[in-house]
Amino acid sequence: MWTYIFFALFFGTFIALLVVLNTLTRRISELERQRIELQVEEDRVFDFLHGLGEAFSEGVRSSELHRLIVESATRILDAHGGALYLMDKADAVLAPAFVSKGCPALLDVPKHILEQAASNHVALESYLRLSPVRRGEGPIGHALETGQARIYSEAQLAETLPADNLIAHSAIVGPLVYRRKILGVLGLANGPMSTPFSEKDLTVFKAITEQSAFALYNEVVYIEAGEKKRLDHDLEIAREIQAILLPSSPPVVEGYELSGINVPARQVSGDYFDYIRVDEHRMGVAIADVSGKGVPASLIMAMCRSVIRSEAAGKTSAAEVLYRVNQQLYPDIKEDMFISMAYLIIDSRSNQVTMARAGHDAPLLFRSADKSVEKLTPKGMAMGIDSGEVFNRVCADFSFELATDDCLLFYTDGATEALDEEGLEFGLPRLVQGLQASAPHGAPGVIKRLTEDVKNFVGNFPQYDDITMIAIRKR
Repeated sequence: MWTYIFFALFFGTFIALLVVLNTLTRRISELERQRIELQVEEDRVFDFLHGLGEAFSEGVRSSELHRLIVESATRILDAHGGALYLMDKADAVLAPAFVSKGCPALLDVPKHILEQAASNHVALESYLRLSPVRRGEGPIGHALETGQARIYSEAQLAETLPADNLIAHSAIVGPLVYRRKILGVLGLANGPMSTPFSEKDLTVFKAITEQSAFALYNEVVYIEAGEKKRLDHDLEIAREIQAILLPSSPPVVEGYELSGINVPARQVSGDYFDYIRVDEHRMGVAIADVSGKGVPASLIMAMCRSVIRSEAAGKTSAAEVLYRVNQQLYPDIKEDMFISMAYLIIDSRSNQVTMARAGHDAPLLFRSADKSVEKLTPKGMAMGIDSGEVFNRVCADFSFELATDDCLLFYTDGATEALDEEGLEFGLPRLVQGLQASAPHGAPGVIKRLTEDVKNFVGNFPQYDDITMIAIRKR
């Protein structure tokens, strides 16, 4: 009897071990199958990432990147076709960026297009490649509206598309999101007789959309960086050209000493100064400040230079020159722009200077006899505001004499309104003090001292406006 009991226990234990072993074997097989499937998914995603990496290393164009995203996703998920839609600049609609050949429609297609497509497949492809999608329209618009990726069965597609539009029999659609911003929507579709997409496909698809969004964002950054580099290069050339337009050195005027400087706040300046030969005995000196900064102001500055140089020759009235400059520039200046200018004529045969002012900052006159500084404030209005009816009545010549060692300073408001780190302005009093301290050292000494004063005052705070100064000293 004990032998029977022992045999029964042994047989029962053996059967139990076989059951456990069989269960473990099946579990191991299932785990191995899952591991293989996971490895396949990883390989598919890695293949996609590798393709994107190679594309960027080769400097791929936008159109090629869009094609790569769609065709790679289509191949990895074994889809019939795919389409990539990107947000337009106004974030209003999704514009088709790439639609693969033979891609099933994921949007409403007009009946006449479907009828044409029955005999000519190009009709449908052309329609899909030209038709934007609005928020909430079909699976593509729904992905934009919800911000979620999902699988569509044939029945679910029938809920979003008209029955006679059901070219796609299954689809997987999702947004391309980077930094909480939807850049576009990627959609893959299968036609009839194709295997429906699975939840595992959705997992891979989400990984693809994440990496695609990152690639598209980097593409924008790459393009913007390239455009900025080209723009910086163009601005550098513009700066070099503008530097040619400004005087490289002051002219020799008997009995006088001149010095000037222009310090742009950006690559190009809206300030202007110039020395213009009027006749054998007279030299014209101009300073101007165009409202605004950067390229638009620099273009107006170039126009201003051309006009005043053509008008100044032979004219002994400073006001008349400004009349003509304003008359020529007025039709071409935008309503929100204007030019302030001061222009004077030095007569080397006498001590007399004739000046006219068109709304420009009042120049400072240092008198050597008593070390005083006065502001010269002849009337005048800025150019570009009036065609001449009012401008010509307001602007007039103002004549005065310079004694030996007297010094005249012209400047733009970029000097007096320069800010330090605490937001304080350099101000007119500091300019006056600098002029009084440096006038005995000649015109170059005045410009050097005032430039250093402004620089030391501002410190590391960025320069906000263009700075231009001209010093004229009577010997």
